[in-house]
Amino acid sequence: MLTIDDAIATSLELEPVGFMREPWGTALDCPMEMRRCELWRSDDGRITTGVWECDAGRFQTYFDGVGEFIRVITGDMTCTADDGTTVALGPGDSMTFPPGWSGVWAVHVPMRKIFCGFEAT
Repeated sequence: MLTIDDAIATSLELEPVGFMREPWGTALDCPMEMRRCELWRSDDGRITTGVWECDAGRFQTYFDGVGEFIRVITGDMTCTADDGTTVALGPGDSMTFPPGWSGVWAVHVPMRKIFCGFEAT
C-alpha cells in the first residue's frame, strides 16, 4: 500500500526530466521544464504513480493508449478537450483523463500533481 498525502507530495524532491516533449505533450507558447518522481510501478509496467511538476505555459497532449488520474497539489490549470469542454483545476481538485483524451492544458502558475498513469486494456 502506498500513501501520498499533500505534505509528502509538496516536500518530495523531484528529478528534472527536461522540457515538455513527447510522450507528455507539445509546448505551445514557451519551453516548459518538467520534474518528476515515480513512486511505484506495477510488475507489468502498466500502472505508475508518483508526483509530477511543470512550469507555467500551454501544451497540447494526447493520451494514446493510456489514461491518467491526477490530483492537483499546488498551482492551477485549465484543461480544454478537443471537443471544447473546459475544466479548471486547482489545489485539491482531481480529474481522470481516459485513454484517447486529447486537448490543451494551460498551466497558469507552476503546478505539482500526484498522478496515476494506466495503460488501456
